[in-house]
Amino acid sequence: MSERDTADFWFDPVCPWAWMTSRWMLEVTAVRPVDVRWHVMSLSVLNEGRELPENYRSLMTVAWQPVRVVAAASAEYGQDVVLPLYTAIGTRFHPGGRGDAAEYPGVFAEALAEVGLKAELAEAAHSTDHDHLLRAGTAEAIALVGDDVGTPVISVNGVAFFGPVVTPAPKGELAARLWDGAVAMASVPGFYELKRSRTQGPIFD
Repeated sequence: MSERDTADFWFDPVCPWAWMTSRWMLEVTAVRPVDVRWHVMSLSVLNEGRELPENYRSLMTVAWQPVRVVAAASAEYGQDVVLPLYTAIGTRFHPGGRGDAAEYPGVFAEALAEVGLKAELAEAAHSTDHDHLLRAGTAEAIALVGDDVGTPVISVNGVAFFGPVVTPAPKGELAARLWDGAVAMASVPGFYELKRSRTQGPIFD
């Protein structure tokens, strides 16, 4: 039996790029011997005290809500609910086009019902009870990669990187090749960044 790697993946549900990467990561688990542990981090926590454009500051104000719901579910039901709830929320937010704050109550209700979790967890969206978990998750991820990045953060066997930022999410052997390349680059001592400008937005398929 081949040895399996363990990857840790930190995300914020509002981020479309983290969503794209998460769908690629799920594809990777089908083509490479990798198990993934899913964790929340918060862009709202990460951007506290920063000078932000008005539209992004408005997003950060409401972005507390989805990640709080996932954190509350994880606290009550355990780690195994994180991915299915993220998928249920993210499918509605991103390919479903329901990411506006006005849609949040309906999205949370539907997503919790889909995963089989109690409806009352939606109330966590407006509670600070689990913010310590968001701060801890964000601190854990940022300690691995630095505070000049966002989501997602991926760590494989102790080696972490931000991204990859990719669209559409690669599938099959292409997903495997991207994984192999990302892990190879992250494993080189002193390697920090490889980047080019984005020419298109997320392509949800």
